[in-house]
Amino acid sequence: MSTSTAVQTSTITGEVGDDRVLVLTIDDPTQATNTMNDAFGQSLASTIDWLEAHRDDFDGVIVTSGKDSFFSGGDLELLRDAGPNDHATISGALDFTKDKFRRLERLGKPVVAALGGTALGGGYEIALACHYRIALDKKSSRFGLPEVTLGLLPGAGGVTRTVRMFGVVEALTRVVGQGQRYRPAQALEFGLVDEVVDTEEAMMAAARAWIAAHPDAAQPWDRDGFEIPGGTAASPGLADRLPALTAAASVRTPVKGAPMPAPLAVIAAAVEGSVLDFDSASLVETGHCTSLACGPVSGNLIQSMFFDLGSINKGVSRPPAEPQRVPEKVLVIGAGMMGAAIAYVVASAKVPVVLRDVSIESAERGKDYARSILGKSVAKGRTTQEAADAVLSLITASADAADTEGCDLVVEAVFEDPAVKQSAFEAVDKYLTADALLCSNTSTLPITALAQGVSRRSDFVGTHFFSPVDKMPLVEIVVGEHTSDSALARAFDFVRLIGKTPIVVGDSHGFFTTRVIGRFMDEAISMVAEGVHPSTVEQAALHAGYPSGALALMDEISLTLSRHIREGMAEAARADGREWIDSKSYALVDRMVDEFERPGRKSGRGFYDYAEDGSKAGLWPGLVEHYLRADHGIPFEDMMDRMLIAQSLDSIACLDEGVLRTVADANIGSIMGIGYPAWTGGVLQFVNQFDGGLSGFVDRAEELRARYGDRFIVPSSLRSRTERYL
Repeated sequence: MSTSTAVQTSTITGEVGDDRVLVLTIDDPTQATNTMNDAFGQSLASTIDWLEAHRDDFDGVIVTSGKDSFFSGGDLELLRDAGPNDHATISGALDFTKDKFRRLERLGKPVVAALGGTALGGGYEIALACHYRIALDKKSSRFGLPEVTLGLLPGAGGVTRTVRMFGVVEALTRVVGQGQRYRPAQALEFGLVDEVVDTEEAMMAAARAWIAAHPDAAQPWDRDGFEIPGGTAASPGLADRLPALTAAASVRTPVKGAPMPAPLAVIAAAVEGSVLDFDSASLVETGHCTSLACGPVSGNLIQSMFFDLGSINKGVSRPPAEPQRVPEKVLVIGAGMMGAAIAYVVASAKVPVVLRDVSIESAERGKDYARSILGKSVAKGRTTQEAADAVLSLITASADAADTEGCDLVVEAVFEDPAVKQSAFEAVDKYLTADALLCSNTSTLPITALAQGVSRRSDFVGTHFFSPVDKMPLVEIVVGEHTSDSALARAFDFVRLIGKTPIVVGDSHGFFTTRVIGRFMDEAISMVAEGVHPSTVEQAALHAGYPSGALALMDEISLTLSRHIREGMAEAARADGREWIDSKSYALVDRMVDEFERPGRKSGRGFYDYAEDGSKAGLWPGLVEHYLRADHGIPFEDMMDRMLIAQSLDSIACLDEGVLRTVADANIGSIMGIGYPAWTGGVLQFVNQFDGGLSGFVDRAEELRARYGDRFIVPSSLRSRTERYL
């Protein structure tokens, strides 16, 4: 087929073939993926101008990509750095792009998006401005509008168009309100794409065929008589459902008294826009998106959940010279809740795994964990029985050490006792491959000391999983004194293989996550000891954005275990010559355990009372009886800041001591592992956002020190910085 060049810009080129179909290819030569940068904006404007001027030269348009993915989205560096003075810049950029998309869909010619790879955010908004969407069935492809997870909303027409495609409720629940990302088959099922094909050739052929069959294509909302599916916000049936959506979006993650803004803003844009014409709704969408982009939360989330997370997943903490290597056969020692769940996620990654315990009955009970999860997935239609059976077939329950023959990676997940852990490795050592990676799942015990009990210390590394393993996305990799780069790289690759995010930390008692989450609970319990009503302390934690109150969390961990961890960390600090500052929480916890016999949820008695089914029956009244003081004098804002700032200060200490290696690990580890409020961008990103920058944080910490003690001492390493903690 002969072609003639029609469009030639820096990022978009176009050719018209003999069939009079114009193929526009987006391919930014300066980037690995296409994004909405300045070059794309200029190219888009020139391309739309050409299309309108040459309508008679073609019968339809196919929009595709020269990259492995279709298009990644907006310029996140610009959005991350936007502030209160950038409203005109952001709104102007959004309206500029939306104008071009609007002109594309009203061109008077059929326009098809040929999605050869991932189209998320702005990339999917390009596809929405086309009349038909065809996706290549590629395993790695994802489609959707995830902006809300970055504190934004789809501001290039995503809210306005999906509301008109799916209706207000469906758009909010399936596309824009929660930021879901869909695989090709799911995208087809939910209507995000119109067709899925197996090859690029089939994709282009299908696009040409659709153009030929729909010469008068137009968007539904541009046709006479169009009505939004399910009605507008003014429709009685829909109006009754909106309060529940709004309440759900308001439940969690407040920002100093205001709810997390993006979920509410996306609802507002959808609801307000539904009663307006398309162009007016688009302006409303721009206003809400601009307000989010110029506020602090979106910048924090973009920094952590895009830049920091991307840095980690690209291997910033992985030794670069080490070759990629994944296990062929994994051994999990210990079939309790943790070990059973680890075995399940390993098998789900299609790796054979031996689940070993002291008896075959215990091992089979551990395998029941996988059976239960898979059975529920089959019942809900999320997987097939055949697929579930395939996963189960990869798990071998065993009590026989000989069954571990040939395992090249071990995850030990037994009781937190050094002797028990070392014995577990000794029992299987002779059956493993000569260079098997030895991983210990521990939340507190120093890896260097545990390594004394294994034959190959260089192959020994800590892998701290979080419960429930199948849901929690993080694994904390702990590097001991003798851990080799090869072992670290293999552990990193293993964690990525099973779909988790790895952070890499240095060895110490409690490492990073256990140590820093303890500061959250210490401050909260200290406030109870200082006379604050326990329910007020729990509300302060929730209001600050934590997913759980600290007293409830302490009950889950158990006060006895927490005390044991604290005593070990205090002993380690003194041995290292570091000052250990006591907290008022310690005496209260000791009294709860020793005098009141309330060790936590497992016993049905902790800071909360519990019903027989394990559900909370309310805070224990004895806390109020023994500790409440009307004259405690602690402002609610101080309660929130004490928890947040205490964790940030301890994280800075972790960085100074080498426990943390990167700021990215701190931010992602705190959000994904220990529930630090996501709106902050993470435990170190939080330091950046005070008025006056770092000096504002230092001033606030010193206020707290003056009022509440030396736990809020600012380290000299922070004072030496001038602008941002990045």
